[in-house]
Amino acid sequence: MILHPLRAASVLAALLLPLAAQAQAPYPSQAIKFIVPYAAGGLPDTTARIAGLRLQEKIGQNVVVENRPGGAGSVAVSALSQAPADGYTLMVTDGSTVTVNPALFKSLSYNAKDVVPIALLGRAPLFLAVNASVPVNSLKEFIDYVKAHPGEINYGSSGVGSPHHLSMEAMKAALGLQMTHVPYRGTGQSVPALLGGHVQVLFSAYPSLAAALADKRVRLLATNGAQPSPQAPDVPPIASVIPGYDLATMVGLFARVGTPQAILKKLDDESIAVVKLPETRKQMEGAGIEPAGEDAAAFARYLAAEAAHVAKVIETAAIKVE
Repeated sequence: MILHPLRAASVLAALLLPLAAQAQAPYPSQAIKFIVPYAAGGLPDTTARIAGLRLQEKIGQNVVVENRPGGAGSVAVSALSQAPADGYTLMVTDGSTVTVNPALFKSLSYNAKDVVPIALLGRAPLFLAVNASVPVNSLKEFIDYVKAHPGEINYGSSGVGSPHHLSMEAMKAALGLQMTHVPYRGTGQSVPALLGGHVQVLFSAYPSLAAALADKRVRLLATNGAQPSPQAPDVPPIASVIPGYDLATMVGLFARVGTPQAILKKLDDESIAVVKLPETRKQMEGAGIEPAGEDAAAFARYLAAEAAHVAKVIETAAIKVE
């Protein structure tokens, strides 16, 4: 049967009406997915789950966290870049995905420019901790001790290219220190190595050191953040002896490039609002995360500064990933 042109047009309009209504639905009108490039339990995962729950309550849509570890973040970034640029698939990660990896790896299966920052959710400083057997009680004493024992001090990290590794290498380069790097597979191995005396010093997050601090098996000497941390306010920043030093881990929300600006702005505003909620701050601080809640422009500036800093550290220390 052949329809009259006017009749055909009216039928087509009726068919397209639901699609048009769906296209014009205010954002968000369905569940949002947070992709995390790491396994459950890590800093980005914890941040994603805390912020996601509060965001879910605020916007009235489910926020689902999906862990996609592997390939130095490439699995997660690939998943994000292949999803529609509609604001319903996002990524929560630390800055290394877009700052460290491009400088550390000769080639990546993703382009850091495929993602755009939305908001800085939180910071997590690492603390310079020494085994209690090391005869130092301050950052200055530690620096003097290492200089007096060049090459005799072993330091642990959570792996080559990790924030723990880069923080120490940046400090070594700035102060002319000589120490031997012993990489481990995460803090689950490196902190026990410190307690057992296999390494004398390392950088680690406060929660990983809390038990050892309580029974005085380790001492905190400094933090890799720009300012003293509320977690240990009496511990000075390394910036007190190295001006401009700041390698605290940043965790933020990212979207796929091409996401409409209006959606990015809404996500920016809503993310900042939920981070500033007292219950969010309490949960984040309890997990060793310092709430930030800063907008996309500020986050982009921090990422650019970090990228320049770590690229220089990686080049100076000749860090290579096998």
